[in-house]
Amino acid sequence: MRVRHIIVNDLMQSDYFYRLTEPMGENFHSDFKPELTPKEMLELGVFGGKYITDCMSEFPTEWFVKAKLCPERHDPSLNFFGVNASQLLSEWRIKGWIYHEDPRGWFQWYCRYYMGRRCCDDERQIKRWKAMRRHVAQIKKNCLNGDLNCRQKQRQALLHWAYDSRKF
Repeated sequence: MRVRHIIVNDLMQSDYFYRLTEPMGENFHSDFKPELTPKEMLELGVFGGKYITDCMSEFPTEWFVKAKLCPERHDPSLNFFGVNASQLLSEWRIKGWIYHEDPRGWFQWYCRYYMGRRCCDDERQIKRWKAMRRHVAQIKKNCLNGDLNCRQKQRQALLHWAYDSRKF
């Protein structure tokens, strides 16, 4: 594979660049098995449609063809479960969850990872992704199989982390 360089200039980063060293959607870490692609997540409705509306040019255009987006504001009605399951970015910063190369957080990291970037933050982000499995267990324990009305906020949060919470 030929290494590609991506240059980012958006509201949160200027003159940042990274290398794509892996084929898109391939060669993931053996512990990282997301159930949804970034494209699927955007089509389902995540982050109130606002998350990456000012940096779409960084990512493949096909990711946005059916994406549920709202450039003006965070709109929870665009989320698959119609509820707000997001914390403010300022909270993520306070908790130390933001890596400086991905100032928008986990989903930005995942989009870039999916595209083929590998970086020194991969291990930490994969660990955080794996920790979300506890929410899968809670839904399976407390909800009837297929009851999408049960624990909707938790289910939406799992969608934000590439777990397909519609399946359990």
